[in-house]
Amino acid sequence: MRDPNVPESLEGWWILHRMFAFERRAWDGLSEKKRRKIGQEATGLFEVLQQSADGDASLAQLVGHKGDLMLTQYARSFDGLAYAQTLVDKLDLCDYLVPLGSYVSVLEVGLYDATAKIHAELAAQNLKPNGPEWIAAFDAALKRQAESPYVAPRLYAKVPQRRYVCFYPMDKRRDGGDNWYSLPFAERAKLMVDHGKVGRAYHGQVTQVISGSIGFDDYEWGVDLYADDPLVFKKLVYEMRFDEASARYGEFGPFWSGLQFSPKQLAVFLAGDAVPTLD
Repeated sequence: MRDPNVPESLEGWWILHRMFAFERRAWDGLSEKKRRKIGQEATGLFEVLQQSADGDASLAQLVGHKGDLMLTQYARSFDGLAYAQTLVDKLDLCDYLVPLGSYVSVLEVGLYDATAKIHAELAAQNLKPNGPEWIAAFDAALKRQAESPYVAPRLYAKVPQRRYVCFYPMDKRRDGGDNWYSLPFAERAKLMVDHGKVGRAYHGQVTQVISGSIGFDDYEWGVDLYADDPLVFKKLVYEMRFDEASARYGEFGPFWSGLQFSPKQLAVFLAGDAVPTLD
């Protein structure tokens, strides 16, 4: 049943974030020949995953004690995500990577405004809610949204190739009088429009990827921010804290931040003599 109080969404890539510690001292104890062999094997796989039409892969050197390496994987299907994870786990490099955390989600484009408009249009046509004709018309309207030139490119865009990345999960608060899900639809929609205005003010400075994780992980959404200047993350997130949708209803999980680098720079990361670059 299509509940008019529940905003629709469109989904694209399945996304897996994996955070690792790198056992650098053990790695440095290997012979140069073995390090080269292991590094070449891993580089080859990451390049294949990155170049695949059915997915993508991104590497980032993390800054701080929470980890050393973050691997972000995209796949067109949930099964494909599981397979890509298995390929990585079979690498000899994984003998020197200690899993610290992961996050499973699916790229999401929210349709708060569009959902309200679709329900209004169907009501104007005097269609019986959730009847066969109503459902067909509703599905057709969602398909038009998915095929629109604004939405379609976002569903299966590759990982943004920007130097710096910040990832964090978040929830909408469900606490007594501050329960996001008990608010009327119109009020939630207005708050989300106001919330979006803050993000749009940083257009060009930051690329944002929102993924839904309800039913897949501990929080409700994952947020990836990509920029050419890491200071933008602080300014954007700080400004959003003053927005009511975040100030009153936002619950944030841990933050991971770092520097994206290309797979061919993996050897630089492993050697630790310089910071790998995004070529």
